[in-house]
Amino acid sequence: MLLSTEGDGWSPRAEALLFAAARADHVDKLIRPAMAGGAWVICDRFVDSSRAYQGGGGGLSDADVLDLHRIGSEGLLPDLTVLLAVRPEVSAERLALRDGGQADRIGGRGSDYHARVAAAFRAFAQAEPKRFALIDAEGSPDEVHGRVMAALAERYL
Repeated sequence: MLLSTEGDGWSPRAEALLFAAARADHVDKLIRPAMAGGAWVICDRFVDSSRAYQGGGGGLSDADVLDLHRIGSEGLLPDLTVLLAVRPEVSAERLALRDGGQADRIGGRGSDYHARVAAAFRAFAQAEPKRFALIDAEGSPDEVHGRVMAALAERYL
């Protein structure tokens, strides 16, 4: 519903509320029970994505996005956010291969929007270096995997 290219789409506030609601449900039903059982939990996106996409890209304040998260998910933050960074042209090539030219609503937004999202992610990583691992994601999948594993080993092993 959020990513469909049909219709007019959502305002940034409505989009943030919908993502916060989906995340709250995910935290309650999957993440907290897994953590209570002693499991590691890995998500492909979490609140830092909303901070970047609906905040940095969409113009909402970081405080507002974090307030939604505080209410919906009781402020649960990841121990580590792995931020994969590539040049915009590399990202565009990879997305075209993955999506076959059929981007979703967010992926299909303009380059100015995606530049604001990338800048927000970089700012978060600079402000919270202990909670972010900034990974050079250019290169082969094996090379990037090696960099991610090295960052995890540095922090947790």
